[in-house]
Amino acid sequence: MNKTASVYKAFSRITGCCFFMVLFFAVSAGAQTRGRVEVIKDPRIDTLAARRAELNKAGGADAASLNGYRVQIYTGADRKEAYNTQAKFQQEFPDIRTYVIYSEPNFKVRAGDFRTRMEAEKLQEELKKWFTGMFIISEKINPPMQIKTKRIKNDLI
Repeated sequence: MNKTASVYKAFSRITGCCFFMVLFFAVSAGAQTRGRVEVIKDPRIDTLAARRAELNKAGGADAASLNGYRVQIYTGADRKEAYNTQAKFQQEFPDIRTYVIYSEPNFKVRAGDFRTRMEAEKLQEELKKWFTGMFIISEKINPPMQIKTKRIKNDLI
């Protein structure tokens, strides 16, 4: 009987050990599947990416910004005065974009999106009779607006 108990013990150890080894290899084989990644995302992300690419091609407002120059026409802590300065500038030069920037504790009004410093200096010269204490700032600018023109063919009768 002693022999039977020891054979039974040995058999249970071997079976238990084999069971754990089979289980270990089955789990590790499933964990080593390579080259498969499942991405779950909102379909609106693709729509936004396509729209962004379309705007960049068209040169829209979201197109890559450029390095350029702006003329700073006002610096001060008075918000109302900053917006009054912006309005005054817009009355005289409605085609030039203006930007009000708040950098604690001051408001700054900047005008234009110029690619060259020479263009900014030309505006600065024109503004001398309306504004004082101006200077030119180098920063990222919005791309200039593209004017789309249609060519009209003249038909001869």
